[in-house]
Amino acid sequence: MTLTAPGDYEIRSLRPDDWPAVKELRLRALQDPVAHLAFLETYETAEALPDSFWQERAVSSGERATGARQFVAETPDGTWAGSLTVLMEEAGTTDWAGCPVDRRQGHVVGVFVRPEWRGSGLTGALFEAGLEWARSRGAERVRLIVHEDNPRARRAYRKAGFAPSGRVVPLEGRPGESELEYVTDH
Repeated sequence: MTLTAPGDYEIRSLRPDDWPAVKELRLRALQDPVAHLAFLETYETAEALPDSFWQERAVSSGERATGARQFVAETPDGTWAGSLTVLMEEAGTTDWAGCPVDRRQGHVVGVFVRPEWRGSGLTGALFEAGLEWARSRGAERVRLIVHEDNPRARRAYRKAGFAPSGRVVPLEGRPGESELEYVTDH
């Protein structure tokens, strides 16, 4: 899939040799002013991880992986303008927060678009690719978790077709803070 706005980019799955770009984009995301709301790790923690961690991440969510898929928007000059990852969750298991999973579903994580690309339609294109992949894997719905104090992300997710489910997920180790589950059945 190739789109234009504000320039050309291609939405594609990771390849194993993409690990340096995976690392660079994640570290950039963790420097965003709302990273403390959007991600559960810090820049310092991620920056200290060995290259083997990033290599494994590129393989475990790359084009041949079945349980997760990371999509990137790559510009003609090789810059990654944004990314999102979809994890598959199986009915009868529990998720990362200990909540029961009652159906086969996709779980969107790690959404990030570089500031200069926000508002260009790129976020929607990334979601389109992620949702299409999740459906092709048999997902009955797709969900994501968003911090209650992150209105920019909540607006973007609503625009992508997600709506609050009513489930509130308390953040472990962060008293008084919680995240909201958003879902889409399309």
